[in-house]
Amino acid sequence: MRLDVVTIFPEYLEPLNVSLVGKARARGQLNVHVHDLREWTYDRHNTVDDTPYGGGPGMVMKTEPWGDALDSALADGYETGSHGPALVVPTPSGRPFTQELAVELSERPWLVFAPARYEGIDRRVIDEYATRMPVYEVSIGDYVLAGGEAAVLVVTEAVARLLPGVLGNAESHRDDSFAPGAMANLLEGPVYTKPPQWRGREIPEVLVSGHHGKIARWRRDEALRRTTANRPDLIERCDPSAFDKKDREMLSILGWQPGPDGRFWRRPEAVEE
Repeated sequence: MRLDVVTIFPEYLEPLNVSLVGKARARGQLNVHVHDLREWTYDRHNTVDDTPYGGGPGMVMKTEPWGDALDSALADGYETGSHGPALVVPTPSGRPFTQELAVELSERPWLVFAPARYEGIDRRVIDEYATRMPVYEVSIGDYVLAGGEAAVLVVTEAVARLLPGVLGNAESHRDDSFAPGAMANLLEGPVYTKPPQWRGREIPEVLVSGHHGKIARWRRDEALRRTTANRPDLIERCDPSAFDKKDREMLSILGWQPGPDGRFWRRPEAVEE
């Protein structure tokens, strides 16, 4: 996979040289190109922004530098044999970035990131490139950052670990929280490793029992507990057919009950506890 990132802060992308992503780059599984947007400015101040039409606070990133930078990045990619680009624009007003979307992006051969600063990029830039390639406007959460570079790092790591050969164990991401089809999209429960006792705290006895069925059940129950505590909305949205008899028993203990449509909802007294 090829990645191009156009930014006014290339140094912000240094984490792409370390850890899982850095190793994928070293092995040639990920071909990353970071471009400084200011190289496509033509005034003495390297200006990339201007005041918004219609008034209002803040500044808007200009069309010319972005258009020239993206054209250059695309031309370079095509010249070196890349194909099928998709533009990824991190923005608080985009669609939520989910594991499902990470899987979709991991199947594309070439991603071009356009992280904005200030009040965003002139809309005409997005509309222009939408006529040439798929555009993904994505939000990594319901909050606002100073710029989109952090979102680029988040999306890149989520996508890179899904590429064939990047993870040492090809099955590692199958049971991730939010993985499509994984544990009814429940959060993962707690994990433990050696030593068996630490500061008076022991690991759950079931994990050393050697009984794989009981271990699997314990993990499932813990996932239901954690999801109930931290993300009850996931259970509310879940297809009830994803829950077996044992799941339903645990959900009842945790204060859930099926509604007329079969989906689960929490009893008011359970929510207050």
